[in-house]
Amino acid sequence: MRYAPIAAGVGAGSVIFLAWRGVDVLPILFFAGLVAVLAYYGNTRLGGGKPSFAVMGGDGGRQPAVVFDDIGGQEVAKNELREALEFIRDLDGIRRLGIRPLKGILLAGPPGTGKTLLAKAAARFTDSAFVAASGSEFVEMYVGVGAQRIRQLFKQARSLARKQGKASAIVFIDEIEVLGGKRGQNAGHLEYDQTLNELLVQMDGLATDDEVRVLLIAATNRADMLDPALLRPGRFDRQVQVDLPDKTGRLQILGLHARNKPLAADVDLATVAADTFGFSGAHLESLVNEAAIAALRDGAQEISACHLKGAIDKVILGEKLDRLPGAEEKRRIAVHEAGHAIAGEVRRPGSVASVNVAARGKALGYVRQTQADDLYLHTADQLKDKIVVALAGAVAEDIVLGGRSTGAGNDFQQAAALARQLVLGGMSELGIVSAEDLPQGTLHMAVASLLQGLEAETHALLAARRDALERAVAALLASEGMSGDEFRALLNAPAH
Repeated sequence: MRYAPIAAGVGAGSVIFLAWRGVDVLPILFFAGLVAVLAYYGNTRLGGGKPSFAVMGGDGGRQPAVVFDDIGGQEVAKNELREALEFIRDLDGIRRLGIRPLKGILLAGPPGTGKTLLAKAAARFTDSAFVAASGSEFVEMYVGVGAQRIRQLFKQARSLARKQGKASAIVFIDEIEVLGGKRGQNAGHLEYDQTLNELLVQMDGLATDDEVRVLLIAATNRADMLDPALLRPGRFDRQVQVDLPDKTGRLQILGLHARNKPLAADVDLATVAADTFGFSGAHLESLVNEAAIAALRDGAQEISACHLKGAIDKVILGEKLDRLPGAEEKRRIAVHEAGHAIAGEVRRPGSVASVNVAARGKALGYVRQTQADDLYLHTADQLKDKIVVALAGAVAEDIVLGGRSTGAGNDFQQAAALARQLVLGGMSELGIVSAEDLPQGTLHMAVASLLQGLEAETHALLAARRDALERAVAALLASEGMSGDEFRALLNAPAH
């Protein structure tokens, strides 16, 4: 680029000379302008003169502040990742034992589980330079641009490591399925395949005797979409599963996010952890933050248990709406939710955490349930209990109001999905079946038979507790909501 001013001067002089000789220079000027625009665009897109990929830290790419101790709920993933990173920390040891260094580590798991944080902590753990990119940064409409940006990414990582005086660099690519998808899927756009091919070439070129050792860490929540060439040994040698945290992990994450926040004496984070099954680390961070916002809104000096309970509902369903249904519709909502709550408490005692008839998000009312332990396998009885709870809202409407409403549509979908799971799991009257070989008509009949039988059970369960159902409806209409303990006290109160 240092000869660009000379070339520009020679070109301008030539155009002036040709114009003086009477030559029409407009086509030449048009062509020169087009070349200049394309050159400027290409230079900008390829990051000419400036780093085009993110480096960690606003201080010129120094060490990320995140360490493994700052990441909760992922002990298995952290241990596996630490082991994989030892080849960067102990180069003499791997040479002595003849170990081939790892080329890449794939972090796979649901969104919000801490994959990016793990990659940043890996850079701190190995004292490496850190360069980050997302898969979408390599997808271009112009042929060759994506491959060029792959080369630039690795070149920038090595350059940054030399500048910082480090012997290793970590390249992190988030959402790698965008550029690493199975080849042949985009027949009309071979740019995807060229970009992936260049990534494979760069990974094959990583060696222990490089001046700067480079490790590629990638993250995805769709590992099934990746090309097999990426996943073979010698490319992504390790696949670290970063799953949703269990109850112990959730408690650890809550403790990390609450350590700089004043908690009231009535707060029990273990109870909050038990109430948040299925939450990711990102959900839990949002929960604690929303509880702090609620405390600020109330003018409180500390975050209390009621703020955390409200934050759980908000994270799951959204903010309360100012939607005001009519008296008749509100009674129907109360009947529906009371039916869910009674069935849930009867089939799984202690499971109801709260009952509400205030609209949140798309829900006009809701019952939040909890469980004593995280469950990863379900028996037939447990699935049937869930179906009964799902059907109880519509059945309660039948018993009290003499008919159903469209509000039970999602409940029926959930019940049908659970019944299908029962059948395909070999827990129905059909016995062991093959999902691929089972005729759709037979599957439909088996699912319908299960739902009809459980609907009859649900009707008998609620009809026998008609008085409790009416009391729950009256309480919900009066207060719009109650806690699980309040609901259980009402349910167990003697009938008048």
